[in-house]
Amino acid sequence: MIRQVYIIAIRELRDGLRNRRVLATTLLLSTLSLTLVLLGSTPIGSVGVDPLSITVVSLSSLTIFLVPLIALLIAHDAIAGEFDRGTMLLLLSYPVHRWQIIAGKFIGHVGILGFSTLVGYGIAGLAVSFVDSGSESGAVEAFALMLATSVLLGAAFIALGYLVSVLTRDQRTAAGAALGLWLFFVLLYDMILLGALVADQGRMITVGALNVFLLANPADIYRMLNLTGFSNVGSLSGMAGLSKDVALGSLTLLGALLVWIVIPLAAAGLAFSRRQV
Repeated sequence: MIRQVYIIAIRELRDGLRNRRVLATTLLLSTLSLTLVLLGSTPIGSVGVDPLSITVVSLSSLTIFLVPLIALLIAHDAIAGEFDRGTMLLLLSYPVHRWQIIAGKFIGHVGILGFSTLVGYGIAGLAVSFVDSGSESGAVEAFALMLATSVLLGAAFIALGYLVSVLTRDQRTAAGAALGLWLFFVLLYDMILLGALVADQGRMITVGALNVFLLANPADIYRMLNLTGFSNVGSLSGMAGLSKDVALGSLTLLGALLVWIVIPLAAAGLAFSRRQV
């Protein structure tokens, strides 16, 4: 059973290399991250701020917008695109279970996004280390956490993209639904939540309710993990005050981010097992 999953994962990785998806994603992330590092390094010498902490804040903000979009673009046609191209019937004719198809594709796509993220952001980290090798230990830990959780955030949106791909009947519909998911979770959700908080004025939305609302969005979980988890980063991001009010520990947030991977992926597998060919 593991062999079939491995074969499908390798197939997805090879398709990504053949379509130059890995190279394009890596170049995009590395270019943008290096640009942010160079722009952010200008005021460092005058204000005495740790450059790696600045980098963590900049890359975390970039990740919230860019990585979910890349993940959904990678994943939205994983199933719907195979049906459109007629290759799904051929794939199902082999001795392979449908959950193995989902698992193999997921591992392959996470591998593509993970490699691109680690290399792209790693280049930025090396550039900062080259400019200033005396980064604080807390900043190094924050950077490592940012790298790991960026991959987890991408995996969560890949899982959501799979669910969309299974539930839609064609690739165009899947692309539209994936874009709608990105708009909702990355842009609209926080605007709606902020509007509700301003209108409520603390009357009905308690701290506990706010915790639930934040956990209901993987992008907000990522934001809380990386922009409030360390005091040096939180002070630069302007979210230090929020971290005092929101009682969510790092383990809770990491667990919630893993739940955002497991539940949509399991739902996609269940829906795919019931889909008529």
